[in-house]
Amino acid sequence: MSITKEAELTGMKRVSEIVGTTLRMMREYAAIGMSTKELDAYGAAILKGYGAKSAPFETYGFPGFCCISVNEEVAHGIPSENKILKEGDLINIDVSAEFDGYWSDNGGSFVIGSDICNHQPLVDASRYILRKAIAKIRSGVLISDIGQIMESEANKMHFKVIRNLAGHGVGKSLHEEPENILNYRVRSNKERFRRNTTCAIETFISTTSTMAVVLSDGWTLVGNKGGYIAQHEHTVLVTDEEPVILTESNGIFM
Repeated sequence: MSITKEAELTGMKRVSEIVGTTLRMMREYAAIGMSTKELDAYGAAILKGYGAKSAPFETYGFPGFCCISVNEEVAHGIPSENKILKEGDLINIDVSAEFDGYWSDNGGSFVIGSDICNHQPLVDASRYILRKAIAKIRSGVLISDIGQIMESEANKMHFKVIRNLAGHGVGKSLHEEPENILNYRVRSNKERFRRNTTCAIETFISTTSTMAVVLSDGWTLVGNKGGYIAQHEHTVLVTDEEPVILTESNGIFM
């Protein structure tokens, strides 16, 4: 979305605060022994309290209000009464919503309880890479250069990136141009970030896999070679200087 007037910026700030706060509260609420269905219901109630609508539910008919992925699941995990959170699980919550005609998107992976499965280094890498990538975004910067930062930093830490998932523009709808803010460089992509546009920037950092594949439920994504994936995501406003992180309320950089 291209911000052309103050009312649009106010709208994006408001919906971004809503999704960011919802993500933070869901992460704090998550507990060992809880089902992902209960966690999703908690997030849905927060969104409803703000008067916001779940983006995946409204846009795609997703069977839930927030995407909650556990362990080997990459993204788009369906909330279920049968999926119970356990000590050391790697959990990803992705919250996107519409409020007053504006849309925003954010997500984050975390370990619940003690890190008995050693997922924390992956989570820390994903968060670090997102922070570093966002810090380099400016008006005029090649989108592919940000992808190169993500992949090179992942490789330094002996991780991989998922190559068929990407960040995207967001604002007047959930997915807008640019559609492919990838986690690696595509040399042929000469598209650049533009001032006063809003984008969802996200990492997909992997231990083993390089592609995401869809399970038979038609939604849940897992890695093509197994392993685990961490994701972190912020909606940002591109400027001539460092971007404004609109979803800062999610607290993933704290």
